[in-house]
Amino acid sequence: MSPLAENSGPDIIAAVIGLGSMGLGMAQSMKRAGLDVVGYDITPAAVDRFIADGGRGVVTPAAAAKDADIVVSVVVNGAQTEAVLFGPEGVAHAMKPGAVFVSSATMDPAVARDLAQRVEALGLHYLDAPISGGAAKAARGELTVMASGSKQAFGTARPGLEAMAAKVYELGDEAGKGAAFKMINQLLAGVHIAAACEAITFAAKQDLDLDKVYEVITASAGNSWMFENRVPHVLAGDYTPLSSIEIFVKDLGIVQDMARFERYPVPLAAAALQMYLAASGAGMGRDDDSSLARVYAKLSGAELPSSTKEPLSL
Repeated sequence: MSPLAENSGPDIIAAVIGLGSMGLGMAQSMKRAGLDVVGYDITPAAVDRFIADGGRGVVTPAAAAKDADIVVSVVVNGAQTEAVLFGPEGVAHAMKPGAVFVSSATMDPAVARDLAQRVEALGLHYLDAPISGGAAKAARGELTVMASGSKQAFGTARPGLEAMAAKVYELGDEAGKGAAFKMINQLLAGVHIAAACEAITFAAKQDLDLDKVYEVITASAGNSWMFENRVPHVLAGDYTPLSSIEIFVKDLGIVQDMARFERYPVPLAAAALQMYLAASGAGMGRDDDSSLARVYAKLSGAELPSSTKEPLSL
């Protein structure tokens, strides 16, 4: 925890909209740093979980935001972010002047710019601040934040950022830059997961010892963070969603839209997207993104390890 976060004190109120695996950890991290945190989620059980942890919960986004200095939105995409801001009981008209809206969703940079303009026209600040690191790092306050926005937006959001993140990259003074950086990350992540699943299933097709393949590759030049992180799911036959197939259907779809607008070729991302679409179409959309290995296995007749757990979609 940074000295700034330690000195934030209860006078700073932060609202978290979206208390899923990421948002809950972010809310807990800010509360642990001394901020007064109020949470909202569309699922009442998620709010109850935060209340049981000692946080404050409310029944609408507007109620969460009305006294907050910092409103952190941890939803899936641009459309959900717009609904949080401007939908029924949205936060935009409930926030006090000078408060900052911190948008952590992955979205097209053009959407981030549009939302920022609409928010700033109301006398509020907007920080384009997508995140990376997963639920475990969110719970520890160790996320990476790729942020862009005005100096005022950064200044107002700083106590929350310091509490939630190990690294905060300040990437420009206008919204959209943070979103663009996140999409580069997602292009690489999506392709690397697809490559890891292709490789480990190819190894299975050749009747190799998959545990030994994992040992050798993670000590060799062909390793990647995604191979090291996702292949254990395949080895365990456990596709419980830590990051779902549908996330990359969405994110690589955004990459395609951005690339088409720029007339820029992204053939590797396009090929990976087709595999995520195949997995989703086969009923695995809500399963872990390492389920791509199961698609390769079905196409090739390769045999992958199975789990004693209840089977997921196949």
